[in-house]
Amino acid sequence: MAAIKPPIYSVALVPITMGTLVAYRETNQLDWSIFLLFLLSGILIIAWLNLSNDVFDSETGIDINKTTSVVNITGNKSLVFWMSNICLMGAVFGLGAIAWLQQDWLVVGCVLLACFLGYTYQGPPFRLGYQGLGEIICFICFGPLAISAAYYSQAQTFSGFALAISTLIGISTSIILFCSHFHQVEDDLAAGKRSPIVRLGTQTGANVLLASTASIFLLTLFWIGLGYFPIATLLIFLAVPWAYQLVRHVQRYHDQPEKVSNSKFLAVNFYFWSSLFLGAGMLIELQVAALINPS
Repeated sequence: MAAIKPPIYSVALVPITMGTLVAYRETNQLDWSIFLLFLLSGILIIAWLNLSNDVFDSETGIDINKTTSVVNITGNKSLVFWMSNICLMGAVFGLGAIAWLQQDWLVVGCVLLACFLGYTYQGPPFRLGYQGLGEIICFICFGPLAISAAYYSQAQTFSGFALAISTLIGISTSIILFCSHFHQVEDDLAAGKRSPIVRLGTQTGANVLLASTASIFLLTLFWIGLGYFPIATLLIFLAVPWAYQLVRHVQRYHDQPEKVSNSKFLAVNFYFWSSLFLGAGMLIELQVAALINPS
């Protein structure tokens, strides 16, 4: 189960749902078939990323001590590689179905661009994650690209509000990846991987995590102040306990690999709850608007 990483599939669920919700907020229309096709494709893309990353990491030796590597568990790198490709082909088929239904291929283009960027994270010859660029790629793919594509799949246009939402989701997704580096500094160094934690050190990395987590709440206030977000999105502050738990844990154990290794799961918890409360704020706004203007 640790190798399959069930919680990490929320990074497919959240941006697709959020982009769809924003589209519903602005158009008052929702195509469930498109949403479910997109969601299934997103889940398959995450499976492809997880499996292919294990394959690529096995080639560099960085996962030699990783007991949750699917390649290490199966002992069959070729099998895992083809499993990952089957997941990717399934995702492309689902996206192609959306494009065929709508006679519009822009969504496919956006997601394929995200897939290409995802490949460059660990895939040869790029391996940009080894240069410490993974968090930037993560922000772009699971923030602006994913949410804008999900929005477009429903509305056939783009939205400034969706782009504003994507900054929060992009940061919180990148925090998950950022936290995954704290416990593997020695393995990263041995493999020549210059992750952000290798470059910064664990103490500075813990401080960066604090600032990044706080920025999500500050940006929410900023977007509300500019009039982009409804006041109900202040519900995101209900996620402060999960933010505090994550930051306190990493501040305390940043240099103790055995104890800090679960920080990425605490980051997933914060990601999920902050996204849930943000979406709940938008739904409350919709309900209030419906009561005021029942027509």
